[in-house]
Amino acid sequence: MLVEWRPEARAELWQILDYIGDRHFVAASELYQAIEVATSALPQHPYLYRFGRVPGTREIVVHPNYLVVYRVTDRIEIVTVLHARQEYP
Repeated sequence: MLVEWRPEARAELWQILDYIGDRHFVAASELYQAIEVATSALPQHPYLYRFGRVPGTREIVVHPNYLVVYRVTDRIEIVTVLHARQEYP
């Protein structure tokens, strides 16, 4: 199964990493690595993570403050990356 990032999700990820990186480069790098590890496991285990708050989605808690939201169809689609305190949906 293929993992596909929506352009908006990739943009949100880079925005978060830029914000954190301006304050603490190592923390941004660690968050990026955590997201890469978690999403790289999805092709083998697409239902590994919890049900999402939006029906039909799942959520990866990659850090107590950050979530990766994805959807499983004929592929795995990364829908968004967000701060846990953001109002979502």
